[in-house]
Amino acid sequence: MEEQTIVLIIGAGPAGLATAACLAQLSIPYVIIERENCSASLWRNRAYDRLKLHLAKEFCELPHMSYPADAPTYIPKDQFVKYLDSYIERFDIQPKYNTAIESCTHDEGKDCWISLACDVTTSVVVRYKSKFLVVASGENSATNIPVIPGLHDFTGEAIHSSLYKSGAAYSGKNALVVGCGNSGMEIAYDLASHGANTSIVVRSPVHVMTKEIIRLGMTLVQHTPVNIVDDFLVRMSNFVFGDLSRHGIVKPKAGPLLLKEKTGRSAVIDVGTVGLIKKGIIKVHGNISKINGNVVEFEDKKESSFDVIVFATGYKSMANTWLKNGESMLNNDGLPKKEFPNHWKGANGLYCAGLARRGLAGIAIDAKNIANDILSTYNTHRFEMN
Repeated sequence: MEEQTIVLIIGAGPAGLATAACLAQLSIPYVIIERENCSASLWRNRAYDRLKLHLAKEFCELPHMSYPADAPTYIPKDQFVKYLDSYIERFDIQPKYNTAIESCTHDEGKDCWISLACDVTTSVVVRYKSKFLVVASGENSATNIPVIPGLHDFTGEAIHSSLYKSGAAYSGKNALVVGCGNSGMEIAYDLASHGANTSIVVRSPVHVMTKEIIRLGMTLVQHTPVNIVDDFLVRMSNFVFGDLSRHGIVKPKAGPLLLKEKTGRSAVIDVGTVGLIKKGIIKVHGNISKINGNVVEFEDKKESSFDVIVFATGYKSMANTWLKNGESMLNNDGLPKKEFPNHWKGANGLYCAGLARRGLAGIAIDAKNIANDILSTYNTHRFEMN
């Protein structure tokens, strides 16, 4: 089978949906394909129950559609999924689900992209020919679990955070969370709240903020230099939380907003975890050196036994496994070579949306930029893809 379109979008998460909506607003034809059987599968199927958007709703809107007026400031997971469903309906987005991309190659002679995708329900391979290709498969397309000696022989339960739903099943058990980002800190809180004996591995320096402090900072930085805002945020954090270094949590040298801008690493929005750490209810450890049976040895040579390890160690992009001729845009990790805000465009009609580690606000910027750039070319050329 073969299909032709002006734009092929790979992935029906928020980035793909936002790009589709922006193209639709400009009357540019597109096809959007998705390997899962639903849109935004990360949010629907691989997110823990208590998850809310960590940023205020004004920083989490997709293009051309606001949240309902009565939506809370911090949107719960289920309400965000409903927002996405309404978004799909409003812009008449019709993803081709259960369609897994196998390869995308640029045909220089015909100046178009040839993409092969497999219908996972029928095994039929479809050949797509498009002038433009948008990589919107996400930086969260594959789980990332670190290599730890002895992990394969761990006698307890070891899961990635994408499979974690609630701490209810772990009451009374010894639980270790690896990773101190927002997911790791919130999962540790959830486990402890459900009666698990909880520990967390803090592997690197991290800023801890309240959601109100971050909201204020993101508002101020629109009118004030980032270094001044960062200094203010760090002072506010110190006032609220005190010196956390004696509890095993060290601040990075760069401020929270600059760090996000340069590395994509977010500040942790505290949901109550810090209070439990200060009380000794949640224990903090450094890196793991090895695992023997159910015993975990840490770099300081301390040992503890655990029934479950939850790896909140993030995800990785898999775009490089199927995207050929993408070296103009992506590095070896499948992430943009160029820094924000110039990361979204490659050569030969290649684009990426949602790979800059800028959250939903970054997705909205990418989608608008991509659609407008395609429009400028679309209006001045007639495309022949014979």
